[in-house]
Amino acid sequence: MIKLEKKDILKALETITVAGEGQNMVESGAIKNVVTFGDEVVVDVTLSTPALHIRKRAEVDILKVIHEQVYEKAKIKVNITVEAPAAKAAENAPIKGKNIPGIQNIIAVASGKGGVGKSTITANLAVSLAKMGFKVGVLDADIYGPSMPIMFDVEHEKPISIEVDGVSKMKPIESYEIKILSIGFFTAPGQAVIWRGPMASKALNQMIFDAAWGELDFLLLDLPPGTGDIHLSLIQSLPITGAVVVSTPQAVALADAKKGVGMFLSESIQIPVLGVIENMAYFTPAELPENKYYIFGREGAKNLAADLNVPFLGEVPLVQSIREAGDYGRPAALQTASELEHIFEEITRNVVEETVRRNENLPPTEAVKITTMAGCSAVKK
Repeated sequence: MIKLEKKDILKALETITVAGEGQNMVESGAIKNVVTFGDEVVVDVTLSTPALHIRKRAEVDILKVIHEQVYEKAKIKVNITVEAPAAKAAENAPIKGKNIPGIQNIIAVASGKGGVGKSTITANLAVSLAKMGFKVGVLDADIYGPSMPIMFDVEHEKPISIEVDGVSKMKPIESYEIKILSIGFFTAPGQAVIWRGPMASKALNQMIFDAAWGELDFLLLDLPPGTGDIHLSLIQSLPITGAVVVSTPQAVALADAKKGVGMFLSESIQIPVLGVIENMAYFTPAELPENKYYIFGREGAKNLAADLNVPFLGEVPLVQSIREAGDYGRPAALQTASELEHIFEEITRNVVEETVRRNENLPPTEAVKITTMAGCSAVKK
């Protein structure tokens, strides 16, 4: 299958002039985003005029130049929005939340769809970070399907109220040296959370800002699947350092993971994507340790990361013990001297390296050198 390149698409789009602006689409800023995946390309365009004939002409021109100059059989989708010039400047200003004293880095762990193991990855990243010497917290932001209480064997615990500087705060539950808050601590087992978006967002804000998190090197946000109301609320509330996107190699999961990456990189949000993790990458039977069976496809998330020009952080196999560890409340990365411990440690180190590089504006090679020391100060902003 042919692999379209973003640079080739942009070069072709430079030949199109926007009516009434005197500049090509790329120079004028009308092209907001170009995403390629195999022989597919999505072009997001913002125009300053609502005239239907100009919008239609822009779409026709885009289809024509890509087919003629790049690949005649390309599958192209053009998304055109209209925006008044005055609103454009405000829209382009990235959303940034307010800092939480004592918390150095906030990492959002997201997935385009449910069932790809995002919460399992979050839990294992957390314990791996703690084993490396970092102070870690986890906010279970998956309001409608909280998993952290079970995964850390604290589902019957209840946060208590403590006084900090004369103010009443929630004390997070601690397990395996991780500080945890989840809506699951405040609901009865089996009770469904039937809330509209604003109510869910308010509950999350209380768990974030009314909690005694103390000093943390990393606060991991286990986000709900998708790209909805809760995601935007958290992005507005918090200064997120970067995002990690989890996907399986399966085509339907990759399509949604692409949307998740696009959300964080959009001009109105501008949150760095630290990378993509491929979960359930392959299956190896215990009796045939040299064999790998690619049940959901091979290297799909790795190829997606390359297409979107974001780091690939590593792959996690489909292993029964990972599921059992989550159900028993002891994340698999805690299994000392095991292959799983090594896998999660390597992925976690890659996350730390990307965080260091973003914070210090360092090239990858320098970030690798810095993160050879556990609990290094370079993760601090």
